[in-house]
Amino acid sequence: GVTRLLLTRIPFFKEIIVSSFACDSCSWSNAEIQSAGRIQEQGVRYALAVTSRQDMNREVVKTDCATAQIPELDFEIPAFTQKGVLTTIEGIIDRAVAGLEQDQPVRRATDKEVASKIDEFIGKLKQLKEVHSSFTFIIDDPSGNSFVENPHAPQKDEALVVTRYRRTPQQAAMLGLEGEELDEKAADPAEDLRNEVLQFNTNCPECNAPANTNMKLVQIPHFKEVIIMATNCDSCGHRTNEVKSGGAIEPQGTRITLRITDPSDMTRDILKSETCSVEIPELEFELGMGALGGKFTTLEGLLKDIRELVERNPFTLGDSSTPSKTEKLQEFIGKLCEITEGKTKAHFIMDDPAGNSYLQ
Repeated sequence: GVTRLLLTRIPFFKEIIVSSFACDSCSWSNAEIQSAGRIQEQGVRYALAVTSRQDMNREVVKTDCATAQIPELDFEIPAFTQKGVLTTIEGIIDRAVAGLEQDQPVRRATDKEVASKIDEFIGKLKQLKEVHSSFTFIIDDPSGNSFVENPHAPQKDEALVVTRYRRTPQQAAMLGLEGEELDEKAADPAEDLRNEVLQFNTNCPECNAPANTNMKLVQIPHFKEVIIMATNCDSCGHRTNEVKSGGAIEPQGTRITLRITDPSDMTRDILKSETCSVEIPELEFELGMGALGGKFTTLEGLLKDIRELVERNPFTLGDSSTPSKTEKLQEFIGKLCEITEGKTKAHFIMDDPAGNSYLQ
C-alpha cells in the first residue's frame, strides 16, 4: 500500500503530521495524526457532559498520550494504546467498539464467559451513541495538545469544563521529559538579581529555532514583585512575554471589577496572573485560568490578546468552519473592537483566587 505524510499547521493546534495509509488490494485505509509541535507547559483535562446527539458530533483531537474516560461505564482508553486521531466523540466510541469486537470470535471459542461480558459491554457502548441518558466524556492529556470543540465559541460552553494542571514527575517521564533538577545552591547576599537581566537559551514556540529568553525581577509600585520573561526569535520574528508572580499566594483571592466608561481606561496597567480568569458580561465572554498565561500589559493590550486568541479558534477557520459560526465570531470581534475604541461601555471583571492580579 501507500502511506502519505503531510506536515500541516492547524491554527491553535500547533503543528501536526497527518498520515494516511491506503491498500489497493483489500481497500483497507487508515488515517492518524501525530503532534509535530512542542509539548505545552501545562497538561489539559476536558470534561464534557454529553446530553444530545449534537454533542456526539463535536470534533475531538486526541493525541496518543491522552487518556479517554467515560466514568459511568468505568470505561477508559489508556495513554499510548491508540494513535493520535482527529475525529468526533462518536468516532472515538466507534473505534473502541471496533477494537473490542476484533478478537471476539477467538474469545467465544476459548472463553465464553469473558466473551459474553465483552458483548454486554459493547452493547452498552453502542447505546451511548443514542444518548438516551446523559454521560460524561473526559480527555486527560499531560502534553496539553488534545482539544474538544466548543460549538458556542467564543461564548463559554456550560457543558464543557477545561482544566489546566502541572504535570507530575511520572507524567513528565512518560512524555520523555527530563525531570527539572533544581540547583540548591546557597544564596549569595552580595548578588542582587533585581538590577540584572538574566538570559538563558530556549527554543522559539513558533518555529522551534534557537532563541534567547530574558528574565528580570520587577517591583510593581503599591503591589508586589513579579518576574517578567520575554522571548525574541531572530529567525521568524516571533515575540512573546509572560509574567510569573514573584510572591506567595495571598490569604484571600481578589476580584476586580472595572466599569469601562472612557477610552482613557484602555491605558490602565494590568497584571493578570496565570490563575486569573477574565469575564466581560456584556459579551457573555469568559476566559478561563491559564488560557493566556501570566501577562503584564495594558487593558487595551489584554483585549487585543483576547481577540487574537478568539480569532485562532480552529473550528471557525478554513474548511472546518460553518457560515453561522464565522458570522457569530465576526459579530463578537466587532463588539470587542467597539469596547477597545471606547464606543461601547462594558464591565471588565478579573477573578484571581491566588490574589496575585492587579489593575491600576
